[in-house]
Amino acid sequence: MGSSDGTGSAQGAAESQDSEPQQRGLLGRLLSAFSPPENRDADTRQTGGASAPQPQNLPGLSNLRKLRVDDVAVPKVDIVAVPLDIGKDDLVAVFREHGFSRVPVYKGTLDHPQGLVLLKDLALTHGFGAAGRFSLKRLLRPVLYAPPSMPVGVLLQKMQRQRVHMALVIDEYGGVDGLVTIEDLIETVIGEIEDEHDEAEGPLWQEEKPGVFLAQANAPLEEVEAAIGIRLRTDEDDEEIDTLGGIVFLRTGRVPARGEIVPHESGVEFEVVDADPRRIKRLRLRLPSAMAASTAAQVGADDGGASERGASERGSGERGSGERGAGESGVGGDD
Repeated sequence: MGSSDGTGSAQGAAESQDSEPQQRGLLGRLLSAFSPPENRDADTRQTGGASAPQPQNLPGLSNLRKLRVDDVAVPKVDIVAVPLDIGKDDLVAVFREHGFSRVPVYKGTLDHPQGLVLLKDLALTHGFGAAGRFSLKRLLRPVLYAPPSMPVGVLLQKMQRQRVHMALVIDEYGGVDGLVTIEDLIETVIGEIEDEHDEAEGPLWQEEKPGVFLAQANAPLEEVEAAIGIRLRTDEDDEEIDTLGGIVFLRTGRVPARGEIVPHESGVEFEVVDADPRRIKRLRLRLPSAMAASTAAQVGADDGGASERGASERGSGERGSGERGAGESGVGGDD
């Protein structure tokens, strides 16, 4: 009995030591928001009192309860996944092209997921000149599944418990509807996380051609208005809207899809160049002058084409008349 108790105590101490660094990290502090107040007080004492950052200071913390998984998921059409029978070189090419650390693996179609493959596992097993037969099935790790209605905070807790940082969103029929990573969930609280694979946004806006601008959605509204010489915010608009993306969101009442055209009452036309389910990223602005010039050019091209066709038809008619006249003269000469 004494040995058994000692073993249990040792295991408990080991588990406590393993879990302590996790609770001191950002993820642990975020998840402590779901704990009862007395537990949070204990965590505060354990991590050194006031010196430990408190999750309540994060303005986006309420998103863990308010947002659902389908609010942050990558749509099915945008999921990068690989088939189970993919070759090693092709798999390496997928990782190199997209810069991901893990991708889902499917059999036949994405609606039949088999698990995840991690770049780390691939490199350790088959990289650095390692020989041997490649088998993706041996590299598979489990993937989590979540319904679209699951709160973001609940999935975040599940990912931490099971130490799986990617989940597939499954619809009511059992098909794959989207994909969520732990980075997506944390970004709902602390904002965008950029790493070495993220491309720099570049200038907030630039003129592609006269009257056509490519702009980041977070471009300051007043600066864009000054650049294009058109007022975009009306007296009825919320005064807190201070970005270009905010104006577009206000007009649609939702996050518009990539490629969607959003007209503005000023005559400006917004084209959504890049967006995800949570936010607009880039926009193309076409000023009324540019659209008028484009319409005039199109009309001119149509008129020119019609003129050319008319001239061609008249020329054909004249050539036909000449040929018929020549033929008639020839007949008369024979007589």
